[in-house]
Amino acid sequence: MTWFPVESLGTLIFLEWLVHGVQSFSMGTHPIFPHLIVLSLTILIGYFRLQGWKKRTITRRNQFLREVATENGELSPGQNTTTDRKDPTQDKTIVGFFHPYCNAGGGGERVLWTAIAYLQRTAPNVVSVVYTGDTDVSKEEIISKAQARFNITLNPKSLFFVFLKNRRFVDASSWPRFTLIGQSLGSVGLALEAMSLVPDVYLDTMGYAFTFPFISLLSYFLFPIPIGAYVHYPTISTDMLERVQSRKAGHTNTGEVASSRWKSTAKLIYYHIFAQMYSACLSRADTIVVNSSWTKNHIDHLLSTGKFNSLVRSPKSPPASSEGVRIVYPPCDVTNLEQFSPENRERIVLSIAQFRPEKEHSKQIAAMHLFLEANPKYRSGEKFVRLVLVGSSRDAGDEARIEELRKQASSLGIQDNVSFIVNAPFQTLATWLRKSSVGISTMVDEHFGINIVEYMAAGLIPLVHASGGPLNDIVVPSESGEPTGYHATTPESYSKALERIFAMSAEEEKVMRLRAKAGARRFGAQEFEKSWEDGIWKKLI
Repeated sequence: MTWFPVESLGTLIFLEWLVHGVQSFSMGTHPIFPHLIVLSLTILIGYFRLQGWKKRTITRRNQFLREVATENGELSPGQNTTTDRKDPTQDKTIVGFFHPYCNAGGGGERVLWTAIAYLQRTAPNVVSVVYTGDTDVSKEEIISKAQARFNITLNPKSLFFVFLKNRRFVDASSWPRFTLIGQSLGSVGLALEAMSLVPDVYLDTMGYAFTFPFISLLSYFLFPIPIGAYVHYPTISTDMLERVQSRKAGHTNTGEVASSRWKSTAKLIYYHIFAQMYSACLSRADTIVVNSSWTKNHIDHLLSTGKFNSLVRSPKSPPASSEGVRIVYPPCDVTNLEQFSPENRERIVLSIAQFRPEKEHSKQIAAMHLFLEANPKYRSGEKFVRLVLVGSSRDAGDEARIEELRKQASSLGIQDNVSFIVNAPFQTLATWLRKSSVGISTMVDEHFGINIVEYMAAGLIPLVHASGGPLNDIVVPSESGEPTGYHATTPESYSKALERIFAMSAEEEKVMRLRAKAGARRFGAQEFEKSWEDGIWKKLI
């Protein structure tokens, strides 16, 4: 057996050249030959190591498909797929969903599970694989939570998980400085771990565009891997740049930076460089869809102004932006929620959102405090009004945030008017939607807002921030030009809006609730599935 396989005439020629080179070098006629020999051997060894890696990768992939077929009864244990006429693994397509936080229970997870459930119904040859860092739960627990939280039924026979041990690479807490670039580069390391199982189609459903060049590189060495992106929120946006430039403090721009001219200038330079890198990576996708017109405007701007986009794609592979970025609104449980009656509602201001800092729950509590201060009749008794915050907690950071919110309500003296419901199942959530009067959201530049659509479908009057998707896509005037809800920006304006809502007559409330219900029908699961098929799936298979 030879040390390496001689597979081509080119290899024979190389060997002959190497032998003659060694002979010439031994006669002292070519003094540069030692360096050439070392370089040649390095290249040769690297080549055969690459071939070995490629073979191992393909073997793991085929072994996975064999295990899936055996588990589902399509292949008998020990059956030889190389000799059998019909190999049940040959027509399978592995679709990989890169979603490190698949068990978080938020709007992004609803998109993930709805897409997978749709593929399970319409594409029986597809094996869905989710790359996730939720190592503390089992496959069965994840599927059960999807059912409980979103009322989505998933078939475990065609759904599998690759559990990633290094999710800390994309955790913001791991990068207290240079968070954007740290998380983005960390996602590449996480994708490297994920590619222990290489898919036929790669879908990023959480916004990790920096993984795209790496997946494209795999395509060169293995086989073509189409890349699809569902963008909920651009990693960087012009709004973030404007806040730094105008030195406005906020969630993405601390007061320490905003108060310093040189720190603001340095951060602005950093943001501009990162925006170019993000744009170049994003352009590697074969198709891009977004969840709202606000997100589309920002992604279009990034792709059209990125100076490096033309340098990172081959001429045969035009950027996704050349065909246009499409809007695919997230799926919402409109059909079930719109059955709720718009009448006989309790005086409850409902907030549905994960307990993340950008959701700005503290503004809701501050607004409730101002509202009760100006209208003490709502503090107790017959007209008692309370704020109910329903949301999921992902980790210890979220738990600490909830505790801070409790302390805020207590310090303002409204603890009796504020309630917290954490990690509630779908049925509990539906109960609150059925009986609440107002749905509140305070996130600035919310990319879409599935929770707001749920408010409207269930008959709540939406009170949302005057920015992003809630302003431009969701809480918009009806076909007749009538309002379907309210917009606000500050605790004071939220408080004033609450006053107007609770001052409405029963008939005025009912009319606005019905208008909100009608406006929510544009965002049902069926509309999402059709848009998903046309905007992503048909372009990737």
